[in-house]
Amino acid sequence: MMAQEARKLGFGIAVLDPQESCPACGLADYKINASFMDGEKIKELAEVSDVLTYDIEHINVQALKEVEKEGTPVYPSPRILEIIQDKLVQMETMKRAGVPVPKFIRADKEELLEKAEKFGFPLVQKTRRGGYDGKGVAVIRSEEELSKLIPADSMIQEFVNIEKEIAVIVARDEYGEVEVYPVVEMVFNEANILDFLVAPARIDEDKAKEAQEIAIKAVEALNGVGVFGVEMFLDREGRILLNEIAPRPHNSGHYTIEACMTSQFEQHIRAITGLPLGNSELILPAVMFNLLGEGSGKPKVLGLREALRYPGVYVHIYGKPVVRPLRKMGHVTVVNRDLNKALEIAEKVKRIIKVVGDGS
Repeated sequence: MMAQEARKLGFGIAVLDPQESCPACGLADYKINASFMDGEKIKELAEVSDVLTYDIEHINVQALKEVEKEGTPVYPSPRILEIIQDKLVQMETMKRAGVPVPKFIRADKEELLEKAEKFGFPLVQKTRRGGYDGKGVAVIRSEEELSKLIPADSMIQEFVNIEKEIAVIVARDEYGEVEVYPVVEMVFNEANILDFLVAPARIDEDKAKEAQEIAIKAVEALNGVGVFGVEMFLDREGRILLNEIAPRPHNSGHYTIEACMTSQFEQHIRAITGLPLGNSELILPAVMFNLLGEGSGKPKVLGLREALRYPGVYVHIYGKPVVRPLRKMGHVTVVNRDLNKALEIAEKVKRIIKVVGDGS
């Protein structure tokens, strides 16, 4: 989706991806099939590029630092990526900047049990590195559940009594200009998988403004350039606390393609290429849900014709060549002047459209 917007603005595209038939490869002028950790291939990518960016955090940071030092701009900066990759360092950085965060402590692998017992229950363990989409996280509600601790260097964090999980997309350019998108609400199911994203969030206006201000403060603390997804908790006491930051266009901003004046993907390209930032205003309320893979094998989309019969429905299939259970294969956005109507349609469409594997 980022490559599509770059192409619209007239930029050439070079792509590095481990998959030979990655979704962006079809738009690329230059393709490198290699691991995101392959430093030599990252240098090759830099040699054919005027600017580098990324849409995943698990990359060889040292290689990015080297190409940046040799003169190829990298946005967001490898320094920021290094901070984000370590959840403890990320929280420490935000706390120093005055961004409200849950109470947390460091807990190295060998002292994990002792630190957890002293911290008190319930608590949340987050491994410092490698976790995403709920992986690397354990909720320990009592001493009897200590066996659920993940044996890894970690951060132990207070258990937040969550009223709502919210997110804000923030764009910032190299001159410090900022565009902030509306606050959105993330509704999760019992398995902690995103069920629906609701834009705008169903919260008080003053809380929405506070969340936007916190998100801007977090991105400015990093001196970030590009688009950032800032996830937060609104707890039952009315506190807004930072959860985590993604230094890239984010799942919580996919709705912006149809619902906002400028999509997060176009905004990111603008920010990293020195173009003026676009208007981030919401045009219509929206509801978004992910299309998660069912089964395995080559993908087959079921229910597309029926889904598109509903008004305001936009389907995005990413073109990933293989389905795996719960893999993000696409998303659907529903826009409507009436947010409740958008929700109603989204619930119906979600029951209809599926991406399944053919078993091959």
